[in-house]
Amino acid sequence: MKINAVFEGGGVKGIAIVGAIHAAEQYGFEFNEVAGTSSGAIIASLLAANYTSGQIKQMILDTPFQQFVNSNTHWLGSSIRLLFKKGLHSGDVLEQWIYDKLAKKGIYTFADLPVRKLRIIASDISEGRLIVLPDDLPRYDIEPSTFLVSRAVRMSTSIPYFFDPVIIKKKKKQPIYVVDGGLLSNFPLWIFDKEHTDSERSSRSIVPSIGFQLVGRLEQVPRTISGPITMLYALFTTMMEAHDERYIEDQNRYRTIKIPTLGVRTTQFDLSDEVSMRLFESGYGAGRKFFELWSVSAYQKHFTKYVITAKV
Repeated sequence: MKINAVFEGGGVKGIAIVGAIHAAEQYGFEFNEVAGTSSGAIIASLLAANYTSGQIKQMILDTPFQQFVNSNTHWLGSSIRLLFKKGLHSGDVLEQWIYDKLAKKGIYTFADLPVRKLRIIASDISEGRLIVLPDDLPRYDIEPSTFLVSRAVRMSTSIPYFFDPVIIKKKKKQPIYVVDGGLLSNFPLWIFDKEHTDSERSSRSIVPSIGFQLVGRLEQVPRTISGPITMLYALFTTMMEAHDERYIEDQNRYRTIKIPTLGVRTTQFDLSDEVSMRLFESGYGAGRKFFELWSVSAYQKHFTKYVITAKV
């Protein structure tokens, strides 16, 4: 059966989502359209390129995530970089990693994917608006069919202050700064609702949308703040990790897989293989628990009640 899927952002915790995807595959579900924010955008892009959960898991285990950040940077150098580049780390290595993985499947631009197959969330902090890629690219005078999927993923994963923002230059206008989609919508479960309500009204079949959300209260360990760099680090990690404590509204429980994150932090780039596998198993267990109880009829009943009726 086909489903649409929405993947929450969560940094290095993304392998837990891959575990839940593995459960979905075992239950015979096929991913139709996918969307995601930040690390969820990475997973969505790989699924859109026809990677399996097993391949994505191995890809993550084989990748030393510390390569994505600058190592042994002196505090003065970090301060200067932050002043001029607006980020502690460039994000170029991460973007190239995504580019290479997608290229192996023949995916470069959005034109290489089926229409509406992939949606990626980012945040335009210059004009203060959420961006859905590739849909909103014409607003920035960019042709969606020529835009690199890896660049869209880079936009969505540019954690403020941690990675450099992506800059869009517009003719005779101020440049646009784009950062992590999690700033405005870390779990865009709403993204397929309009087209599905349209489908319901026109008597076309609904493809169920399932959200893969990372949950779990983190252990409260005080952060040491000794200067502007450590304060900024505490600021953006608090901002990103606050999403983990978000309450899941009743109207979305029927379509949300809640995946425990075992106290792992978003930017814990030194994650061991052992912890990564525990996260994967956590996601796998949450996925199996969800799909064992899930049914099309129950989904349609709740979707009609909470989405269709609410929009009439």
